[in-house]
Amino acid sequence: MLSTLELRHIIECGFQPFACTCSVNPDGSLMIKVFDSASGRVDLLVTAVTTSELTSSRAIANLIGELRSEMAANQARGLGSNGTENQRKHELEFALLVCDC
Repeated sequence: MLSTLELRHIIECGFQPFACTCSVNPDGSLMIKVFDSASGRVDLLVTAVTTSELTSSRAIANLIGELRSEMAANQARGLGSNGTENQRKHELEFALLVCDC
């Protein structure tokens, strides 16, 4: 099992070229914030990601992939990175579904 520090680093690197901060909530879940470092615009804010299922590289990659898809959907709906809503935050509760492939 990965340490929380390692897990945070992997998640933060998974969103490059965007800036990403991953912090631990008091209940042990993660808060992931993806933003444009130049403008400060928040493209995605996920407040409660449980870490109990993030035990493999596949599970972590699935999480990052699903969150990137959510960001793309937000951008298509005009909720992010189109320049018109610079400070709009999209919060979501994210339930991680891990594929047992």
